[in-house]
Amino acid sequence: MSAQTNTVTKILDLIKEDRLQEGAHLRAQKIADRLRLSRSPVNDALGILEQHGVVARKPNRGYFLLRDFDVAGEAPADITPPSADDIVTQTYFALADELLRGELPMQCSEAQLRTRYALTNAQTQALLGRISQEGWAQRRPGYGWEFSSMMTTPDSLLQSYRLRLALEPAALREPGFRIEKSVLARCRAAEMHLLNGGIATDTADQLHDRGVRFHESLVEASGNPFFIDTIKRVNRVRRLLSYRSMQDRSRYQQHCDQHLAILDLLERERNDEAAEALSAHLRSTLDNLARISGILTS
Repeated sequence: MSAQTNTVTKILDLIKEDRLQEGAHLRAQKIADRLRLSRSPVNDALGILEQHGVVARKPNRGYFLLRDFDVAGEAPADITPPSADDIVTQTYFALADELLRGELPMQCSEAQLRTRYALTNAQTQALLGRISQEGWAQRRPGYGWEFSSMMTTPDSLLQSYRLRLALEPAALREPGFRIEKSVLARCRAAEMHLLNGGIATDTADQLHDRGVRFHESLVEASGNPFFIDTIKRVNRVRRLLSYRSMQDRSRYQQHCDQHLAILDLLERERNDEAAEALSAHLRSTLDNLARISGILTS
């Protein structure tokens, strides 16, 4: 049984044990305390129960039971245990969210993380491997792991955009800039995918990666290895706050339109104009991020 399905079963057991009736308020923190878990896996499990009609979520109030305990007391038969990769990905976002909220210590042992998120040894290793590769955690000498404070504040994300604002438009003006038609076509197809519904349906991972591929494709066309290496390093470490900013996706329509305009200019070899358009695009993103700074710190 997966950790997530196991948490669902434990919540249903609590409902039965407490003989809760329809309409009972299921407080996530209270359940987490009783199960000795963090709130993230509990909220995930309550979300699954909502999908199966066992509970309902009311905005700003939480989850409420839709069935009496004797009806809700069995796990829905069609709950499909997530794959190991899904569990690691779900835990990755839960950990990132708790770190940004200040609910997770900046230094943790593998055992603490394994217990906190109900993971196996292999899942814990995969989780830490991903985070380490992205550059916001590193193994401490001798024992445990330490998270980087570099990308845990809204200022860090804004600083990364200011660095990109200085470098990316300059890359389009490099003497050796050459961008293949196949690259332009691939980037254009990615933007059309988003405009045709992907903005709403893509995962945070997919949204981030599509944006990264667009910008890195332009910088790679400069042929300047210093620009390329710097931008790739920045993109690796900015993932953490980038995911949080994706809670507001209303700005992505504008992003796509701006990306397509830049591609059109590059296709016509109007690189100076494309560089100005890219500068304007990054500046508008900075303005948007400042506007949603509450999301970044909530």
